[in-house]
Amino acid sequence: MFNLTSPLKSQPLLFPLTSKSTIIMTSSNPSPPPITVFASTTPDYDRAKAVKHFDETKHGVKGLVDSGIQKLPPFFVHPPETLSDLKPRPGSESEVPTVDFSAVETSRAAIVDQIRRAASTIGFFQVINHGIPPELLERTVAAMKKFHEQPAEERARVYRREMGTGVSYISNVDLYNSKAASWRDTLQIRMGPIAADPEEIPEVCREEVRAWDKEAVRVGELVIGLLSEGLGLGAEKLPEMGLVQGRVMVGHYYPPCPEPDLTVGLTSHADPGALTVVLQDHVGGLQVRSKDGWVDVKPVPGALVFNIGDLLQIISNEEYKSADHRVLANCSKDPRVSIAIFFNPGEREKTFGPLPELTSAEKPPLYRNFTFSEFMTRFFKKELDGKSLTNFFRQ
Repeated sequence: MFNLTSPLKSQPLLFPLTSKSTIIMTSSNPSPPPITVFASTTPDYDRAKAVKHFDETKHGVKGLVDSGIQKLPPFFVHPPETLSDLKPRPGSESEVPTVDFSAVETSRAAIVDQIRRAASTIGFFQVINHGIPPELLERTVAAMKKFHEQPAEERARVYRREMGTGVSYISNVDLYNSKAASWRDTLQIRMGPIAADPEEIPEVCREEVRAWDKEAVRVGELVIGLLSEGLGLGAEKLPEMGLVQGRVMVGHYYPPCPEPDLTVGLTSHADPGALTVVLQDHVGGLQVRSKDGWVDVKPVPGALVFNIGDLLQIISNEEYKSADHRVLANCSKDPRVSIAIFFNPGEREKTFGPLPELTSAEKPPLYRNFTFSEFMTRFFKKELDGKSLTNFFRQ
């Protein structure tokens, strides 16, 4: 066992190193967390204990970076089958369409067709000229970055794995269930149907995230209406189902990674809800899986990224497709920040399944009916691992 300490008076971070690993502590950060390191080849190493201790420090991945580590703790190292497939196809970013909403009133039919084609194939599209002021987008990203770059003691005030207050700062929502941890931290905020008490939202980003939520709902409702038209249901059908009433905002922070080829920022998964909107900064790293391989979702200045969730795939009886997506570990010198809002039904006990209007003798319902509560309970019982959620409800 190696014991390295620093001036900060708090719990030590406990994590293992491989037999070839080394650690270098720097004093450039005024308060790096103390670290207790076990080599993974020694009998003392206990992975479960290391993960638990990392979580209990409440400092997240940012705390590891601030400590000056230059090798990944092994519980962040992903298996070879994940690491061997981290590169996108050259030029593949052109497969994610960008839709211009500036003509949504005059060319609505054309925009509906663009969104329908994207939703029924790759499941992702970007929207520009959506009406949200660029200054608000920039302030929101800056405020979320500022939260994650506060001193560890400030972040730790809201570090918790339960969402009782509606606000939770954590590292890896599936930390205890996943095969390997991912290189990111997250601030979660419940925005609806019963929003978190504004006083619970960290002051450093409170004003910005509430303003962003209001604008994102406006654009999200428009997109849901366009998607409804794309199914031939009329613009009111999907919005009337309350699919944007239940909302959780997540502010992800992906620090620079010392060994980005050994881990990921976010593992491959599909979102469980109806629709997700993402505001991402300039760094990049988001990828979506197409039928031909992984595709980069390149940052477009001022754009919002939308993707279809599992629930909408089920409701549409697979007319629309939710897509597996992931985020690569950050190899940039700058941290990556993204802010997503998951649009979900507001009534958890409401029953969902393929819409009768979209089923027939030729295309029977592909899924059984379920309550949204049952749906989300199943989601949280598994790690983030792709399409197993929709497969569970398939009939």
